[in-house]
Amino acid sequence: MFSVIVRSALTKYGGMRLPGQAAVRAVSSSGGPGSAYTTLAISQPAQFVTHVELHRPEKLNAMNKAFWSEMVDCFNELAVDPDCRVVVVSGAGRIFTAGIDLTDMASDVLQPEGDDTARVSWNLRKTITKYQETFSVIEKCPKPVVVAVHGACIGGGVDLITACDVRLCTQDAWFQVKEVDIGLAADVGTLQRLPKVIGSRSLVNELALTARKMYADEAKSSGLVSRVFADKEAMMVGALEMAGEIAGRSPVAVQGTKINLVYARDHSVAEGLDYMATWNMSMLQTQDVMKSAQASMEKKSPKTAVFSKL
Repeated sequence: MFSVIVRSALTKYGGMRLPGQAAVRAVSSSGGPGSAYTTLAISQPAQFVTHVELHRPEKLNAMNKAFWSEMVDCFNELAVDPDCRVVVVSGAGRIFTAGIDLTDMASDVLQPEGDDTARVSWNLRKTITKYQETFSVIEKCPKPVVVAVHGACIGGGVDLITACDVRLCTQDAWFQVKEVDIGLAADVGTLQRLPKVIGSRSLVNELALTARKMYADEAKSSGLVSRVFADKEAMMVGALEMAGEIAGRSPVAVQGTKINLVYARDHSVAEGLDYMATWNMSMLQTQDVMKSAQASMEKKSPKTAVFSKL
């Protein structure tokens, strides 16, 4: 049923934008009413599903100064928005993202302020930790984030997608940890998250040290992505169908699952089990359990239950 709705919404996809995106929510970078984001297009293509589109197609969605703050504001808002239960992230135009916009970011990265070496270093560290939050905020958001990659995903794009919960791509997609080619070590998440995503330390080292491209088939076989689609239109249909499946489940169960999966990744099994037991002491006291059980006994999908907003 949801696939019919999604396919009808994608009948005329233009630059791979949903028709509903014509009515982008007007929110400023501070999250209040006002001008729209300058680097992101936000829409709600289906109930409880929010689409966040990287939207600088004329610049290949390169990440400029505005992007790094707007992503934080956007995901902090979505984290507490009861009308959002799942997020789909994609890129407008020919590719997903060309990574950092060096021409716009050079002053922050290459010319930090400070009266001496210590102060310059201190200010540069503050800048780096601020940029790290741009992608950590995705991981901290309790709503599952599905990212859909087409074409190139370079540098900062890899930092972004490794902070997401589900990664999809098109057959023409490729991924590149580009930082060593510009004289840097990747510093906003790739070196910390990629080893936990694909599980092969040797492959991670190879990608990070050589800056070679990884294409879709290798990304699928290594576990970087879970599904590969023929083209962007098919991928967006698949991403939105998956988002609809997630959004139809209990938000208490879904968000609790994400939070505990992230916790378990960074802790021992024993610590994860203890955290889970403490978590469910309160989370099991929800009507959603009975609603889901009732649907199961009636041999219905749990999506048929009506769950309160969270």
